Formats: sequence, C-alpha cells, structure tokens
Amino acid sequence: MTLRKKDLNRLFKRRKPPLEEQMAREFLGEMRAKRRWGIFFKISFLVYLTVLIALLTPKGSEIQIGEDSTITGLVRLEGVIGADGVGGVNDTIKDLRRAFEDDRTKAIILSINSPGGSPVQSSNVSKEIKRLREDFPNKLIYTVIEDICASGGYFVASATDQIFANESSLVGSIGVRFDSFGFDRSLDRLGIERRLITAGAHKGMLDPFLPIKKDELKHIETLLAEIHRQFINAVKAGRGDKLKPALEDLFTGKIWTGKRGIELGLVDELGSIEHVAKYVVKAEKIVDFTRQKYPWEDSLGLHLKSVLYSLQNLSIW
Repeated sequence: MTLRKKDLNRLFKRRKPPLEEQMAREFLGEMRAKRRWGIFFKISFLVYLTVLIALLTPKGSEIQIGEDSTITGLVRLEGVIGADGVGGVNDTIKDLRRAFEDDRTKAIILSINSPGGSPVQSSNVSKEIKRLREDFPNKLIYTVIEDICASGGYFVASATDQIFANESSLVGSIGVRFDSFGFDRSLDRLGIERRLITAGAHKGMLDPFLPIKKDELKHIETLLAEIHRQFINAVKAGRGDKLKPALEDLFTGKIWTGKRGIELGLVDELGSIEHVAKYVVKAEKIVDFTRQKYPWEDSLGLHLKSVLYSLQNLSIW
C-alpha cells in the first residue's frame, strides 16, 4: 500500500489543542509571570528597606563590657566648632556629662581634631569642662590631639587636666580672626550702584559692597583684641606655669607640632587614645560616649546648615 505525500502530511500533522486547553495554558503563563513580578517587587522592597535602615542607623559603636568593669570614657570633638551640626558643642557638652556621670568611668579622654571655630562655643565647652571637674573631683579629663587642635580647639583643650598629642599633630594658633571681602571697586567698574537703607549709623558696618570706614575698622580690631585677651587668659588659667613664653611668643596665632608644643608647654606628653587609656588612666577598656552620627549627616547636614546660614543672612536684623 502506497501512501501519498498528502496523506503523510495529514497523518503526522500536529493536532490543534482544544480552546479550553489553550485558555488554561495562557492562564498558567500569566500566573507564572505575575508570581515572578511579585518575587521581584518583594526583593526590591527588602533591599530598599535594608538601605533605609542602614541610613537611619547611627555610625560608630560602643565597646560592650560588663557593668562592673572600670572604663575610660571617650568623647570626640571634631570639625569646625559651632553650636549645631558636625562639631556641634551642644552634643559635645551632653556627651561629656554622660561620660562623667557614668559610675563605671575612671577618667575621660577628650579627643580633639578641630581647626577651631566659634569663640563663644569654645568657651562654653571650656566652662562646662571646668564645672564637671569641680562636680567630679575624682575623675580626670585628658585631651588627646589627633591631626590638629588649633584656635578654639586649643581653647577647649586648655581646660583639661593634661594634653597629649602625636609628635606631628598641629597645635596652637592662639589668636582671633575676622574674614571678609571688598567688592566696592568691582561694582564701580560694572556700573552698579549699591543701595543700602539702614536705621542706625553703623548697621551696615563692614558691608562687602561698600568701602570700609576707618572708625568701623578700628572698632572691629578692638573687638578682636578683647576676644584675644579672653582667649589668652583662658589658656594661662588652664596651663598655668606649664607655659614657657620665654622661648617664643605663644599668643601671636602661630602653630607648632606636637613635639615642639611640649617644649613650649602647650602639650604635656606624646600619646594616643589607647596609650592614655592603658598607661595613664590604667583602664584599657574604652567606651565612646560621643553621640553617634547618622551617615547622611556629614554631607546632607552640612548642606542644610549652609542653606540655613544663607537664609539667615537675608534677615534685616
């Protein structure tokens, strides 16, 4: 029996599935796709949640030790000294209080890495340290200088019992500065007129778009000299006979290394945080009482601070 080609094609031709079977297959395919997308969105949500928790989790950690252990308390003062933000003394003062009030604390190390900042806020920290030393006479506080401890940073350091530094640390800069710019001649060249209306003869003092007046300049110099005297008196009161002004004038704003600072009486000894805790305090276990910062504070916090400062300058007060 001979089969024709047409018969063979009809014999082996795949039978088309019924409509119900096609609908079932399409439904199963849609369910699989929906399940895959569901898994994808769940994983994406978990990743997002993990990142969010990481951003909202403060940086830094405490060394966990037993309640009965004797510890060395650590407080860090970093960055430009101001009321809030990075280097904000409001948090530093709270951290110092917690460190002193903790019954486990044998002594406190104040780690300073600051080029200075506000003289008012530096003075506030200095006064708080002196008050805490009076309230807790059995607990000493030591300053350990990291990279730099200058100007307002040294104002704070001089209030502690002893100052330690690395031989390459920078220390000093006991002086006061005021920064500004003068754009008055630039406005003249551009043909721009500066219009400033004030109530008060000196309300526009040191306006960068107006020529500086001699009497106003003299007034600012008098203010700076007064603040400088306060700074000098605070350093002398804190360091006492340790200072050696005969070797070099210490109050001109100069800065020295930690090694030279020992010779001038600005620094007591060379040493790190671990060295002071182990060999000076004799409590090797360290607990960091510094308020733990959120990861976004360093970048976003500084940006917001600059924006708020710019808005503040728009005020007529």
